[in-house]
Amino acid sequence: MTSTALPTTDDLRARARAALGNIGVDVAEGGGFPARTPLTGEHLFGLTAATEADTEDAVAASCAAFVIWRTTPAPRRGELVRRLGELLREHKGDLADLVTIEAGKIRSEALGEIQEMIDICHFAVGLSRQLYGRTIASERPGHRLAETWHPLGVVAVISAFNFPAAVWSWNTAVALVCGDTVIWKPSELTPLISLACDHLLARAAEEVGAPRDVHRLLLGDRAVGERLVDDRRIALVSATGSTRMGREVGPRVAARFGRSLLELGGNNAAIVTPSADLDLAVQGIVFAAAGTAGQRCTTLRRLIVHRDIADTLIERLTAAYERLPIGNPFDDTTLVGPLISTTALDTMHGALARVRAQGGKILAGGNRRLAEAAPAAAYTEPVLVHVGEQTDVVREETFAPILYVLAYDTLDEAIALHNDVPQGLSSSIFTRDQREAEVFLSAAGSDCGIANVNIGTSGAEIGGAFGGEKDTGGGRESGSDAWKSYMRSATNTINYSTGLPLAQGVSFL
Repeated sequence: MTSTALPTTDDLRARARAALGNIGVDVAEGGGFPARTPLTGEHLFGLTAATEADTEDAVAASCAAFVIWRTTPAPRRGELVRRLGELLREHKGDLADLVTIEAGKIRSEALGEIQEMIDICHFAVGLSRQLYGRTIASERPGHRLAETWHPLGVVAVISAFNFPAAVWSWNTAVALVCGDTVIWKPSELTPLISLACDHLLARAAEEVGAPRDVHRLLLGDRAVGERLVDDRRIALVSATGSTRMGREVGPRVAARFGRSLLELGGNNAAIVTPSADLDLAVQGIVFAAAGTAGQRCTTLRRLIVHRDIADTLIERLTAAYERLPIGNPFDDTTLVGPLISTTALDTMHGALARVRAQGGKILAGGNRRLAEAAPAAAYTEPVLVHVGEQTDVVREETFAPILYVLAYDTLDEAIALHNDVPQGLSSSIFTRDQREAEVFLSAAGSDCGIANVNIGTSGAEIGGAFGGEKDTGGGRESGSDAWKSYMRSATNTINYSTGLPLAQGVSFL
């Protein structure tokens, strides 16, 4: 079904300008760097991209600010993040408007993204008083062995369009309390929300007396990101995007002995066992597969169902897919907004053509919607596809709402299918059998960084570390002890005795 009529591009332009104005950002038009909206596929504003000189200025300023910021007490650094969180809450509606306008997210998901930013600020403020080291037993009398943690340096954050603000906040809130300074190169598809977030952080810095240059924003294309990747003054590059992008970023940063934190592709699967609560499973599967129009790195892309219940589950999923409201993401009844571009739609159709050629059968969805109302936009029905085996196209990540359904006979077979892809981000199992759940969570089960029981693959909380294995890059962001990625450790040995015993019983002089 289709939701209410789409807003016009003029309506969206006015709404974006109003949201930015409420936040305090005046859009200066006239540049050649476009801000567009996937709701109509059309141009909103012409902005100015960062030049090579702008990048050099940002890096130099960030390095200078780091010298001040690294010696600022961590609880004081937390005050900056606390104030940022307050401003995010104050402007939650305006920021959500910008997320919907630029990324196409439905209203509840856009509001959820801003809430995630607020949540990570709360987490980071607490963290500012918990950057713990440890005391280690020394083998030498009169000696103390300790581990301490220190700020790392300038952190470059390169983010993607699908979470245009939340992923930035995961990195920035934690990096700032750790004593780092941050340079942000956002997706070229979402410059407006980036301008808004940067402005609010600058306001917070001014209000709490922090250096303005603890954070710098650089709008631009690939060339801007490449300059940051190759700059030896950047201590850590945190990059979110495709596996292809990560294969380029990782080696280039490593070649200069820098650090990288990579959050790359996902090809996430859920196993549904015979004991599963199917009401629960259908709800979790549909959100994970169709939410954000299939454009999350944690989107459910493969469904591995026990053969005994496959027909029943497919019937229920088909009925659910046929009822999904598609269209205007500002309409509260809409559950599926647009793909980010018609290029993404073409990629989706290409994947479906390949899977059909390999024997796949489309069970539901796949038709384009609203083509007459918005010919430059890409609205589509989420697709349910039955496949007999895990072919090459199934093992790839297509960033669109395609869910491949495979059948299995034994749990060992299901886990083998689950793990037989290059990516390793998120995973889940639906079961009421504790043994099945425990096997899935064990070392012999899911090989992903995120493994869930009786929930879908999407919707991570900020308290747990986020990230994956294999071609997903191995990075960890947000909660748990992900903060250690933004700091360097030092091992300290303190001799408070009057002698000088050597370790391992070595005698010298």
